[in-house]
Amino acid sequence: MAELGLRYGMNPHQKPARVYMDGGNLPITVRNGAPGYINLLDALNAWQLVRELKGALGWPAAASFKHVSPAGAAIGLPLSDALRDAYFTADSDLSPLAAAYARARGADRVSSYGDCVALSDVVDVPTAELLRREVSDVVIAPGYEDEALSILSRKKNGGYVVLQIDPSYEPPIMETRQVFGVAFEQRRNDLIASPSLFENVVTARRDLPASAQRDLLVATIACKYTQSNSVCLAYDGQVIGLGAGQQSRIHCTRLASGKADLWWLRQHPQVRSLKFQRGTSRSDRDNAIDLYLSDARTSFEDETLAAALAYPSSPPEPTVKRDWLDRLGEVALSSDAFFPFRDSIDRAARSGVRYVLQAGGALRDEDLVVAADAYEMVMILSGVRLFHH
Repeated sequence: MAELGLRYGMNPHQKPARVYMDGGNLPITVRNGAPGYINLLDALNAWQLVRELKGALGWPAAASFKHVSPAGAAIGLPLSDALRDAYFTADSDLSPLAAAYARARGADRVSSYGDCVALSDVVDVPTAELLRREVSDVVIAPGYEDEALSILSRKKNGGYVVLQIDPSYEPPIMETRQVFGVAFEQRRNDLIASPSLFENVVTARRDLPASAQRDLLVATIACKYTQSNSVCLAYDGQVIGLGAGQQSRIHCTRLASGKADLWWLRQHPQVRSLKFQRGTSRSDRDNAIDLYLSDARTSFEDETLAAALAYPSSPPEPTVKRDWLDRLGEVALSSDAFFPFRDSIDRAARSGVRYVLQAGGALRDEDLVVAADAYEMVMILSGVRLFHH
């Protein structure tokens, strides 16, 4: 039996804890640090996501995971100047793999604080340098350049968890888990997202450009590894908003769309031109920008924001925000199951969604088509549910 002892389980009082396999070797090797139970849950889920993204689209891929759901995921397309500013990478030399992580982290920088990073390719020095600057707890990848491993091994005073996974490893087709002493068994979710899911277009508008197919795949693969219920918005090869683990589909959509709005607002010239007090950390800048764009700050939060900024700056007026948000379009949305009501379509339209992939099969599917047609969306019914628990 191959096993790896852990410091503790999900919480410090849950001891002892370990991961193990009855036959063969574990597919992971610890290159630095001491992983915990949640580290490995995040790492193994995140690795599956980036492996599938790389396989589907051919680009280096990255994911930023928190509590067994992605805060962001992306492929390594080059970054615009606006994204470089929003992601604090204007002075960085970004390889395609580093660009993928900058995008994954940039989807929701506040939520990505202390993340688990998954990378589809051997980690190079530019990616390690970017990771060195971010508050992160663990990374998993198929390998590391010697200098990149040296950089990461010094992070967190030598305690940063660096995991290496065997890229050829394939798990058994059947998987088991135990809840309250009861064993569950099922075939693992080995469905591979591909353009074959896009065949059943049910709206008047039917055009699906290559960029939309790419972004629908990004959103769908992200949903596959997100705690259900989930809705994901993607644009330009990356997740821009993800609503995870909600009991209501509309709450998933509101959460994902709200995060996408913040992602886009961070690129507004007024936000990009903010000047911070010398020595303000990247994380404090993220939190300050979040407060700056919030419509419901408390007086204490206003004081916190004022302390972070080098120069006073009034947040954009609601009309200015709305005008900027209306410039975002061609966004792709994927849902891990059907929409029971049209309310999610109405909300998504306000965040630039033009392409929708959902399972279909609801009693009100026709209402959804009417709503999508009203917004000139392309809606596809995949017939595939992707719950993940």
